[in-house]
Amino acid sequence: MSLLYDMPLFRPPSEGDNLIIQATLGCSFNQCSFCAMYRSKQYVERPLNEVFADIRTAAADWPDAQRVFLADGDALALPTEHLLAILRELATALPRLTRVSCYATPGNLARKSIEELAQLREHKLNLLYFGIESGSDLILKKITKGATQQRMAEVLHKAKDSGMKVSATVILGLGGTQHSDAHIDGTIDLLNRAPVTYLSTLQLYLDESVEEEFHRKFGEPFQMPDDLAILQEQHRLISGLNPPQPVIFRSNHASNALALAGNLPKDKDKLLQQLQEAIAGHRPLRPLFMRGL
Repeated sequence: MSLLYDMPLFRPPSEGDNLIIQATLGCSFNQCSFCAMYRSKQYVERPLNEVFADIRTAAADWPDAQRVFLADGDALALPTEHLLAILRELATALPRLTRVSCYATPGNLARKSIEELAQLREHKLNLLYFGIESGSDLILKKITKGATQQRMAEVLHKAKDSGMKVSATVILGLGGTQHSDAHIDGTIDLLNRAPVTYLSTLQLYLDESVEEEFHRKFGEPFQMPDDLAILQEQHRLISGLNPPQPVIFRSNHASNALALAGNLPKDKDKLLQQLQEAIAGHRPLRPLFMRGL
């Protein structure tokens, strides 16, 4: 019997080959103006008996699974004891399990203590996918992220102190052409004082279902940056980064005009050189028809 998912189902690109278990449905915040992922769903904490049944079904099909992603939008919103029960069931059903991961919002990270996070990590929930989007308070307000730069710095330090790894994302172009500098400079400021393990950049894409809301909440005319402006943002971002710990950096998401990969700060010069070549027209960009979310 195959596992049946409540669609739509989303997961980070790096979780594409891993087992997915829906611990929750939807997103408990679901107000970010740029995000269309869970607009068709109401947030629901799935009963443990349903989640356990899914785990048993999945284990029968894939008994050697080693990595599990807990969907939907932010399983970390679940009470800690609820999450621990799921993690224990996973460990029992999947004897080769090495890692469990999930999305995390600033709000549900803030509501967990360091001790709770450490307890979850001990039960193999050790990687959190965290959408920074921007480090600029101006942009965070315009996109209704529900957090400030300071709050995000606090919860990222909390995750680090608990032993969790964080895979963070930044969305290039989110400030439009008029607030590009503020968007990137605020993001540099945040990343230079808040520890993350992995960092990825995405290029802004607005689904037509949220375009009107995004423009209305932005509060002023929004002009979408072109590829050249995005490359210049990326160059400004990487130039300014001096993270508190080494960071594995990627911009290989399908939305990006230019795929980059390296470690920061070690590969900063190499990445900047590749960007300079692309800006000058000497390095090809990903064709539009090959981009998407």
